[in-house]
Amino acid sequence: MHELEARPALESDLPAILDLLADDVLGQQREQIGPPIPAHYHTAFAAIKADKNQLLAVFEYHDTLVGCLQLSFIPGLSRQGMWRGQIEAVRISATHRSKGFGTEMIGWAVEECRARNCGLVQLTSDKTRAKAVAFYQSLGFQPSHEGFKLSL
Repeated sequence: MHELEARPALESDLPAILDLLADDVLGQQREQIGPPIPAHYHTAFAAIKADKNQLLAVFEYHDTLVGCLQLSFIPGLSRQGMWRGQIEAVRISATHRSKGFGTEMIGWAVEECRARNCGLVQLTSDKTRAKAVAFYQSLGFQPSHEGFKLSL
């Protein structure tokens, strides 16, 4: 085990988080991180911070931010009113990949969902990220559904 520290993200973490989000081919196509940081990222951060069912977490190793993820806690009527935990935007810095940090981060996220009485944890991964898909399956996540998106 590492000495990985998890904490809620601060607005001052935005540059590092955006660097993580843009640190691959897909992220480079999706993100526009500045400098300066575009206002829409600050607006989104404020909305996440204000919502008790959202948690943007960062992970530090020896005082260096090495990863991030977002948890959404979703109430629902299906499955007898079960709450779900949704894990999104999982990123680990390139220099810290393949060292067990992802396993620790996802384990932490699952425990957070358990603590919030979620009966199910779900996540999505872009189909082009074959290593990520294999990683999530190695942790016990099952590809049980086909996901769909509609860009607006």
